[in-house]
Amino acid sequence: MQEKLLVERITTWVGSTSSLILHTLIFAASFIAAALGQISWDNMLLILTTIVSLEAIYLSIFIQMSVNRQAEELAEVSEDVEDIQEDIEEISQDVDAIQKDVDEIQEDVDEIQEDVEDISEDEGEDAGHARRQAEAIEQLTADVRRLLNDLEQLKKS
Repeated sequence: MQEKLLVERITTWVGSTSSLILHTLIFAASFIAAALGQISWDNMLLILTTIVSLEAIYLSIFIQMSVNRQAEELAEVSEDVEDIQEDIEEISQDVDAIQKDVDEIQEDVDEIQEDVEDISEDEGEDAGHARRQAEAIEQLTADVRRLLNDLEQLKKS
Protein backbone atom coordinates (compact mmCIF):
# COMPACT_ATOMS: atom_id res chain seq x y z
CA MET A 1 0.00 0.00 0.00
CA GLN A 2 2.85 2.36 0.88
CA GLU A 3 4.49 1.47 -2.43
CA LYS A 4 1.38 2.41 -4.40
CA LEU A 5 1.08 5.68 -2.53
CA LEU A 6 4.73 6.54 -3.20
CA VAL A 7 4.42 5.66 -6.90
CA GLU A 8 1.27 7.78 -7.21
CA ARG A 9 2.94 10.72 -5.52
CA ILE A 10 6.03 10.48 -7.75
CA THR A 11 4.07 10.20 -11.00
CA THR A 12 1.79 13.04 -9.92
CA TRP A 13 4.78 15.25 -9.06
CA VAL A 14 6.61 14.47 -12.31
CA GLY A 15 3.59 15.69 -14.26
CA SER A 16 3.40 18.94 -12.30
CA THR A 17 4.55 22.47 -13.04
CA SER A 18 7.05 22.39 -10.15
CA SER A 19 8.75 19.35 -11.73
CA LEU A 20 9.01 21.16 -15.06
CA ILE A 21 10.54 24.22 -13.38
CA LEU A 22 13.02 22.10 -11.37
CA HIS A 23 14.17 20.17 -14.45
CA THR A 24 14.54 23.38 -16.44
CA LEU A 25 16.64 24.94 -13.66
CA ILE A 26 18.89 21.85 -13.42
CA PHE A 27 19.46 21.79 -17.18
CA ALA A 28 20.11 25.53 -17.30
CA ALA A 29 22.50 25.35 -14.32
CA SER A 30 24.41 22.50 -16.00
CA PHE A 31 24.89 24.48 -19.21
CA ILE A 32 25.79 27.65 -17.31
CA ALA A 33 28.35 25.74 -15.20
CA ALA A 34 29.94 24.37 -18.38
CA ALA A 35 29.87 27.79 -20.06
CA LEU A 36 31.59 29.37 -17.03
CA GLY A 37 34.25 26.68 -17.11
CA GLN A 38 33.37 25.14 -13.72
CA ILE A 39 32.96 21.76 -15.42
CA SER A 40 34.07 20.58 -18.83
CA TRP A 41 31.47 20.27 -21.57
CA ASP A 42 32.23 16.57 -21.99
CA ASN A 43 31.77 15.82 -18.28
CA MET A 44 28.60 17.96 -18.05
CA LEU A 45 27.03 16.24 -21.05
CA LEU A 46 28.07 12.81 -19.74
CA ILE A 47 26.63 13.45 -16.27
CA LEU A 48 23.48 15.11 -17.61
CA THR A 49 22.87 12.32 -20.15
CA THR A 50 23.38 9.64 -17.48
CA ILE A 51 20.99 11.35 -15.05
CA VAL A 52 18.34 11.88 -17.73
CA SER A 53 18.62 8.24 -18.87
CA LEU A 54 18.25 6.89 -15.34
CA GLU A 55 15.34 9.22 -14.68
CA ALA A 56 13.61 8.06 -17.88
CA ILE A 57 14.02 4.41 -16.87
CA TYR A 58 12.54 4.96 -13.42
CA LEU A 59 9.75 7.16 -14.73
CA SER A 60 8.71 4.55 -17.28
CA ILE A 61 8.57 1.94 -14.48
CA PHE A 62 6.47 4.25 -12.29
CA ILE A 63 4.15 5.05 -15.17
CA GLN A 64 3.69 1.35 -15.98
CA MET A 65 2.88 0.68 -12.32
CA SER A 66 0.24 3.43 -12.47
CA VAL A 67 -1.19 1.99 -15.69
CA ASN A 68 -1.39 -1.47 -14.10
CA ARG A 69 -3.19 -0.04 -11.06
CA GLN A 70 -5.66 1.79 -13.28
CA ALA A 71 -6.30 -1.42 -15.23
CA GLU A 72 -7.09 -3.25 -11.98
CA GLU A 73 -9.49 -0.50 -10.93
CA LEU A 74 -11.21 -0.58 -14.34
CA ALA A 75 -11.64 -4.36 -14.04
CA GLU A 76 -13.28 -3.88 -10.63
CA VAL A 77 -15.61 -1.20 -12.01
CA SER A 78 -16.51 -3.47 -14.91
CA GLU A 79 -17.47 -6.24 -12.47
CA ASP A 80 -19.61 -3.77 -10.50
CA VAL A 81 -21.39 -2.69 -13.69
CA GLU A 82 -22.13 -6.33 -14.57
CA ASP A 83 -23.55 -6.91 -11.07
CA ILE A 84 -25.75 -3.83 -11.38
CA GLN A 85 -27.03 -4.99 -14.79
CA GLU A 86 -27.93 -8.38 -13.31
CA ASP A 87 -29.77 -6.66 -10.45
CA ILE A 88 -31.71 -4.51 -12.93
CA GLU A 89 -32.75 -7.60 -14.89
CA GLU A 90 -33.95 -9.29 -11.69
CA ILE A 91 -35.91 -6.19 -10.68
CA SER A 92 -37.49 -6.05 -14.13
CA GLN A 93 -38.55 -9.69 -13.83
CA ASP A 94 -39.98 -8.98 -10.36
CA VAL A 95 -41.93 -5.99 -11.68
CA ASP A 96 -43.32 -8.14 -14.50
CA ALA A 97 -44.41 -10.78 -11.98
CA ILE A 98 -46.06 -8.13 -9.80
CA GLN A 99 -47.79 -6.73 -12.88
CA LYS A 100 -49.28 -10.16 -13.61
CA ASP A 101 -50.40 -10.51 -9.99
CA VAL A 102 -52.05 -7.09 -10.09
CA ASP A 103 -53.83 -8.01 -13.33
CA GLU A 104 -55.18 -11.17 -11.67
CA ILE A 105 -56.31 -9.17 -8.65
CA GLN A 106 -58.07 -6.72 -10.95
CA GLU A 107 -59.90 -9.61 -12.63
CA ASP A 108 -60.90 -10.98 -9.23
CA VAL A 109 -62.18 -7.56 -8.14
CA ASP A 110 -64.21 -7.27 -11.33
CA GLU A 111 -65.73 -10.71 -10.75
CA ILE A 112 -66.56 -9.85 -7.15
CA GLN A 113 -68.21 -6.63 -8.27
CA GLU A 114 -70.32 -8.55 -10.79
CA ASP A 115 -71.26 -11.10 -8.11
CA VAL A 116 -72.28 -8.33 -5.71
CA GLU A 117 -74.41 -6.71 -8.38
CA ASP A 118 -76.02 -10.07 -9.22
CA ILE A 119 -76.70 -10.82 -5.57
CA SER A 120 -78.19 -7.37 -5.05
CA GLU A 121 -80.50 -7.81 -8.01
CA ASP A 122 -81.46 -11.47 -7.32
CA GLU A 123 -82.11 -11.31 -3.63
CA GLY A 124 -83.41 -7.77 -3.47
CA GLU A 125 -81.00 -6.84 -0.73
CA ASP A 126 -81.36 -3.55 0.79
CA ALA A 127 -80.02 -0.78 -1.46
CA GLY A 128 -77.82 0.82 1.18
CA HIS A 129 -75.88 -2.38 1.81
CA ALA A 130 -75.35 -2.99 -1.91
CA ARG A 131 -74.31 0.62 -2.38
CA ARG A 132 -71.68 0.33 0.38
CA GLN A 133 -70.33 -2.86 -1.17
CA ALA A 134 -70.20 -1.25 -4.59
CA GLU A 135 -68.34 1.76 -3.14
CA ALA A 136 -65.84 -0.56 -1.44
CA ILE A 137 -65.28 -2.39 -4.69
CA GLU A 138 -64.88 0.90 -6.56
CA GLN A 139 -62.29 1.95 -3.98
CA LEU A 140 -60.47 -1.37 -4.45
CA THR A 141 -60.57 -0.91 -8.20
CA ALA A 142 -59.14 2.61 -7.92
CA ASP A 143 -56.37 1.33 -5.64
CA VAL A 144 -55.50 -1.44 -8.07
CA ARG A 145 -55.40 1.04 -10.96
CA ARG A 146 -53.06 3.33 -8.97
CA LEU A 147 -50.86 0.33 -8.26
CA LEU A 148 -50.82 -0.52 -11.96
CA ASN A 149 -49.82 3.05 -12.82
CA ASP A 150 -47.06 2.97 -10.20
CA LEU A 151 -45.76 -0.29 -11.65
CA GLU A 152 -45.76 1.15 -15.15
CA GLN A 153 -43.76 4.14 -13.88
CA LEU A 154 -41.35 1.74 -12.16
CA LYS A 155 -40.85 -0.23 -15.36
CA LYS A 156 -40.12 2.96 -17.32
CA SER A 157 -37.47 4.18 -14.88
